[in-house]
Amino acid sequence: MKLLENKVAIVTGAARGIGEAIALLFAEQGAHVAFTYVSDSSAEKAAALETKLQAFGVKAKAYQSNAGDFAQCESFVADVLKEFGTVDICINNAGISKDNLLLRMTPEQWNDVIQVNLNGAFYMTKQVIKPMMKAKSGVIINMSSVIGELGNAGQSSYAASKAGVIGFTKSVARELGSRNIRCNAIAPGFVETDMTSYLKDGEGAEKYKADIPLGRFAEPIEIANAALYLCSDMGRYVTGQVLSVCGGMNM
Repeated sequence: MKLLENKVAIVTGAARGIGEAIALLFAEQGAHVAFTYVSDSSAEKAAALETKLQAFGVKAKAYQSNAGDFAQCESFVADVLKEFGTVDICINNAGISKDNLLLRMTPEQWNDVIQVNLNGAFYMTKQVIKPMMKAKSGVIINMSSVIGELGNAGQSSYAASKAGVIGFTKSVARELGSRNIRCNAIAPGFVETDMTSYLKDGEGAEKYKADIPLGRFAEPIEIANAALYLCSDMGRYVTGQVLSVCGGMNM
C-alpha cells in the first residue's frame, strides 16, 4: 500500500525545485497531483513534469496560476474540484524573493514578496478548506523558511513573509483541528534550487555552509520527504508545527 494512495494533492509552484520534488514523490506514493506554474517560460517544464507524474499511473495536470492573485486561486481550485473531484492535500509552496537591504528596498519589492509568499498561502488555504471541511479531512502544508525563524540581512521582506506563514499555520491548525484538518509548516534551510543557484559557487556558498552543522545545502527530495511524512498517516497526530529541515541551522 502506497502512503498517499488515491489522495488528491495540490502543489503550487511545482515546475521546478522543491515543488517538483514534492509532486514527483507524491505521485510515486499514489497521489493524483494538480500543480501550478506561473510564467509562460515554465510551460514546457510543466508539461514535461505532467508526463513524468502520469508515468506513475496517477492522474496529473498542470495549471498556469499565480498564487498571489486571489481570483486565479479561486478559479484554479474550482477547476481542480471539477477535474479531480476533491482536494485532500494542499502544499502552498509557491514563493519568490526580492532581496535587498532595507535602506534600498522599495515598497513594490516588499509588497510583491508578501503578496505571493504570505497572501498566496491565505488565498489557497481559503479555497481548499471548503471541500476539506465537507469531507472532515485534509492536510495543508505551508512552506516557510529557516529565514522566517532566524532572519537574515538583506532579506527582511522574505523573512517577514515566511514568519507570517508560521503564525498563519498555527492559527489555521487551531481553527480547523476539530474538523480533522491538519496544518503544518516546513522551514527549509538552504536548498540546492534555482533560487539559491547564485550561491552555488564561490565564497557565498562556503560562507553559509560554515553555519550549517551538516556542512551542506539540502537536496529538494529531503524537503519532499518531510512533506510526505506530514501528509501521510505517519504524521496524522501532528498539527500546528514547524518542521525545520535545515541541517541544524536553527538550533
